[in-house]
Amino acid sequence: MIKHILKNMLSKKPCEKISKIKLDEKELELLNKLKDKVLKVYGRSFRIRQVDAGSCNACEWECTALTNPFYDIQRFGVDFVASPRHADAILVTGPISRQMQLALIKTYKATPSPKIVIACGDCTIDGGIFKDSYPVTNGVHNVLPVDFYIKGCPPSPLDIAEGLITLMDIIRDKKNK
Repeated sequence: MIKHILKNMLSKKPCEKISKIKLDEKELELLNKLKDKVLKVYGRSFRIRQVDAGSCNACEWECTALTNPFYDIQRFGVDFVASPRHADAILVTGPISRQMQLALIKTYKATPSPKIVIACGDCTIDGGIFKDSYPVTNGVHNVLPVDFYIKGCPPSPLDIAEGLITLMDIIRDKKNK
């Protein structure tokens, strides 16, 4: 087997090109809708500070997937930032452990107004499978005022994108009033 691998490595044959993975029409339509909403409401500059408040990391993986080349929401003006001072919204994941409660409050206070708090995932909404256990607060609404909820355990990248589209509609409607 090693001889076979070495033989292929040493041969001068060109490698086959990897075919690009393509989104299906529904996914592409959803992401284009997100682009249109962000353009209208935030002018291609919607910045999100994602805070893990004690989760299993499934929601974080789905948020990270939004920025990979497959979904690439950064091309639509949505980006995850490292500092709450640069954020338009805080996206919270996890059941809000008591150890993370103060850090979450400090992040909220450091975010410039108007602040948007998004609860992402079932654990963040009501504690999920950790509900009523001592180390959690049974949902982010017990710590911060929540503006929007994205359900799922974990929500898929498309569910998160769809939630952001709905959020943009709500913000646009409030601005027009």
